[in-house]
Amino acid sequence: MYRLAARALLVATLAAAPAAATERPELGLPVACTLGETCHVQQYVDYDPGPGLRDFMCRSLSYDGHKGTDFALTSHAAMRAGVAVISSAPGRVRGIRNDIPDRLYTDDMAEELQGRACGNGVVIDHGGGWETQYCHMREGSVMVRAGDVVARGAPLGLIGLSGRTQFPHLHLSVRKDGAVVDPFDPDGAITCGAPSTDTLWIDPPAYQPGGLLAVGFATAVPGFDAIRDGRAHSDQLPPDAAALVAWGYAFGGEPADVLRIEINGPQGRVFAHDGLIRKHQAQFFRAAGRKTKAGEWPAGRYTAVVELIRDGAVIDRMQAITDIE
Repeated sequence: MYRLAARALLVATLAAAPAAATERPELGLPVACTLGETCHVQQYVDYDPGPGLRDFMCRSLSYDGHKGTDFALTSHAAMRAGVAVISSAPGRVRGIRNDIPDRLYTDDMAEELQGRACGNGVVIDHGGGWETQYCHMREGSVMVRAGDVVARGAPLGLIGLSGRTQFPHLHLSVRKDGAVVDPFDPDGAITCGAPSTDTLWIDPPAYQPGGLLAVGFATAVPGFDAIRDGRAHSDQLPPDAAALVAWGYAFGGEPADVLRIEINGPQGRVFAHDGLIRKHQAQFFRAAGRKTKAGEWPAGRYTAVVELIRDGAVIDRMQAITDIE
């Protein structure tokens, strides 16, 4: 149903879509999600000419040689529910790919994905040598064809896990005459800590130097796969649970960051724990808990509060609730 409705919307916009621009494009967000809530920017274009990494703010939200902007979802469950990829600017579809399976990348796939690291995707020509490329889309979800004219905001497909990727996201590349352009700083003359006022964005997304993706409760430390999938949190726990554990899932970790985990229950604070981050981590989680001492936990509502702390300041905070009855 989604695909048929979206295709109908695309067809309805073709006649109204403007001709491909010869000036540089003005970009809208390429994903139908809310930044800072249901999705986030995980990585930016790499400015470091060597084997290191540096984003346009001279921080670590990139990886060596990264050529685009990654709009990531908070879980695999969100991907399965379906999040639309949309055209950032009007133009003409130059090419698509739609048959790569959705799966976590492992090194043994390198040969198979040679030349297809983008996975499923769409390339749109905006005229004047400008083009955008949309990568890692869900298998079978691409709903445009080469030659289609699309308006800004036209649906292209869904965010997926195809190609060379280990988390569900859309990788957006912007190019001018084949050269990579960072939409956050198109002239490439970065000033550390000071974002450029000249961007390609109609409404530039705020830079978030790391943050929390999810927080939850469990009766034991959950596996990272369960957390990334979106199935690690329990909103109700038994009174005889052997332990009460809270966890926080975050991105953009830097050395000396602290992930603070605190649980409060019907009788006050249960515990608090500071977990030290020792190295740069694109995505990570920490968990902490306490075993029951009296055989049963007091009935009532429990709240987990998790904070990501950098240089003594809280840069993100999130909470979760569970009930024990």
